[in-house]
Amino acid sequence: MGTSVAVAVAVAATAALLLGRVAHAEIKTTSIVSDPRLIILFEQFGFASGGRATVSISRAAWQLRRGSRLKSVDPNLMGFVLVSGAQFPKVNNQTEYAAADPPPGGGGGGFCVLTSDFALPVLRLNDVAPGGASTTVTIDDPDEYAVVFSNCQDGAEVTMDVRTEMYNVRRDASGGIRDYLPVGLQPLPAIYAGVSAVYLAFLAGWVWTCCRQRATAERIHAVMGALLLFKALKTACAAEDAWFVERTGTPHGWDVAFYVFGFFKGILLFTVIVLIGTGWSFLKPYLQEREKSVLMIVIPLQVIENLVLVVIGETGPTGKDWILWNQVFLLIDVICCCSVFFPIIWSIRGLREASKTDGKAARNLRKLTLFKRFYLVVVGYLYFTRIIVSAFLAVLNYKYQWGVNVAVEGASLAFYLFVFYNFKPVEKNPYLYIADEEEEAAGGELEMDDGAF
Repeated sequence: MGTSVAVAVAVAATAALLLGRVAHAEIKTTSIVSDPRLIILFEQFGFASGGRATVSISRAAWQLRRGSRLKSVDPNLMGFVLVSGAQFPKVNNQTEYAAADPPPGGGGGGFCVLTSDFALPVLRLNDVAPGGASTTVTIDDPDEYAVVFSNCQDGAEVTMDVRTEMYNVRRDASGGIRDYLPVGLQPLPAIYAGVSAVYLAFLAGWVWTCCRQRATAERIHAVMGALLLFKALKTACAAEDAWFVERTGTPHGWDVAFYVFGFFKGILLFTVIVLIGTGWSFLKPYLQEREKSVLMIVIPLQVIENLVLVVIGETGPTGKDWILWNQVFLLIDVICCCSVFFPIIWSIRGLREASKTDGKAARNLRKLTLFKRFYLVVVGYLYFTRIIVSAFLAVLNYKYQWGVNVAVEGASLAFYLFVFYNFKPVEKNPYLYIADEEEEAAGGELEMDDGAF
C-alpha cells in the first residue's frame, strides 16, 4: 500500500503543479544522493505517437541503509520505467494486492513497479557501466507517461545523476523537429502571447482613462496600473518560457523573469484587493490599524509563497520534501485568500452603520451594493482559480491541459475588467454623488438589507 500511495500522491502533486508554472524544462539533470525511497517520480509528459523518452544515468552507486535487514543490494531490482495514464490504475491495483498479502520477512520480494507487466521498462542499474548508460524509448501508444524510478528493495539506498529528455517529433521536409512541450501544452506560447497583448492594450486604455480623468484619479489607480503592467510582463515571459522550452527543452532564463514578474504581480493583486476592500482612496484617505495589519500579513505571506513556488518549480517531484513544499504553498495561498475577505466585510459593516447616522442613505446604499458585489466577485474568482480549476484539471484529458490555462486567464481577465470598470476614475462618481430625490427610497432598502454580513 505504501508504494501505491507514493505513486498516487506524486502524480496528483505533479498535476497540481501545472497550475503554478507555465512550462518546465523537458531536459533536466537531477542528482539523487543516498535516497532510500521505493518510488521516485521524475517527470510527466504527454506523448504523441513516435515521441521519445531518453534516460541517462551516470555516477550510479548503491548501499545498504543503516539498520536494513537486507544482506546485499541487487542492482537488477532498481531501475526506471514509464507508466502511462491508461495503465496507472492497473499498476495501482497490483500494489494494493501485494500490500494485502506481503511477503514473509519484508524487505525484498513482493510486487514492485519495476516488474509490473503494465509498466514500460527503460533501464536497470545493473545495466549501467562505470562510465554511465543511456536508453531511448520510442512511444507507440500516445498517452501521458510518468518517468518513475523504482527500488524493489526496502532498505537499499541509491546515489546517481539522472538526465531525462522527453520530446515529440514533428515531421517536416528535413525529417523531423523535436518538440519539447507535452501534447497538452503545445498551444501555450500562442495563448500567453495573446494574453500579454490583451493586457498591454488594457494598460494603454487604463492610462488613457486616468489621463483624461486626471482630476478624479486617485493613488489606487496608479497601483492598479502597475498591476496591469506586471501581469502583462508575466504573461509575456510565460510565452517566451514556453517557446524556448518547446524548441530547446530549457527556458534559457525566461523562467527566472517569469518568477520575478509573477512575484510583483502576486503582491500587487492582493494589495489592490485589500486596498479596495478597505475603501482606501474611495471612502477614506487613510487605513486603520487593523487594515494595516492585514496588509502586513498578506504581503510577507506573498513573498514566502513566491519563494516556495520557486523551490517546488525548480526542484521538481524528485525532491524528498517536494510534496511537503506543495502543501506549504497551498496553505499559504489559502491564508492569503481568506485574509483579503476581512477588509471587504469591515467596509460593508461600516457603510451599514454610517447609513443609520449620516442621513445619506442613497449614497451609502450604492456604496454598499458595490462592495457587496466586489466581495462576491473576489470570492468567486479565488474559489474558481484555486479549487474549480484543480478539479477540472483532474478530469481533463492530457491532450487538452492547455484548456486549464485558458480558463484561469479568462477568469482573471473577467475579474480585472470588473474591478477596473467599477473603480475607474470618473467625474461625479455615481457612488459618491447622489441626487436628493433618491434618499427616501434608499433609506427603505437599507432597512430591509440590515441583516446581511
